[in-house]
Parts: sequence; C-alpha cells; structure tokens
Amino acid sequence: MNAARIKMLETFRAEDPTDPFPVYALALEYQQTDREKARQLFELLLDKYADYLPTYYMAGNFFMEQDDLTRAGELWQHGLVIAKAQADYGTMKELQAALDALE
Repeated sequence: MNAARIKMLETFRAEDPTDPFPVYALALEYQQTDREKARQLFELLLDKYADYLPTYYMAGNFFMEQDDLTRAGELWQHGLVIAKAQADYGTMKELQAALDALE
C-alpha cells in the first residue's frame, strides 16, 4: 500500500464524488493490505456506480480470492450484461474467460 497514492486518491475522491475511478483505484490499493476496506469499496462501487464496468472483473477476482466463488460468478455474469449493453467486446471476452475458468 502506497500511503501517498492513497492520500492522493482520497483527495480526488473528495474533489469529485461522482467519479468512480478514485474509489476503484482505492479498492485496488487496499486489496493486499486491508481486505475489509477493499470489500467495502468494491461494494460501494457496485452500489453507487453500477455501470462502471472495470469494477466487475476486479471485484470478481477479489471475491474469488476470498473463496466466495458464487459472488465472483455473479459479478462476472452481471458485468457481461453491462459490457454487452456498452458494446465493450474486449471486456465481454475477459469476463467470459473468467466465468469459463470458474466452471
């Protein structure tokens, strides 16, 4: 965890609470050092910024690492729906590959 980066991201988050990227970046920063904080940030992203597509792959990976395979699969499946709606075919392939590996 890089304390300076976290401080910078928290500043960005405070400056523009409508931007999901700082929340996403914070979740990624906390994944290795504070899993509960990372989980809270991923849940916030999924709740408040449900159309922010990058969340679904990384949150799915996070929950898979926590041995919550059901939650991981649900996130990747929901991400596929959003990726299709956004015509983001690269992300669709990535999410489908994650789902296929889960089975």
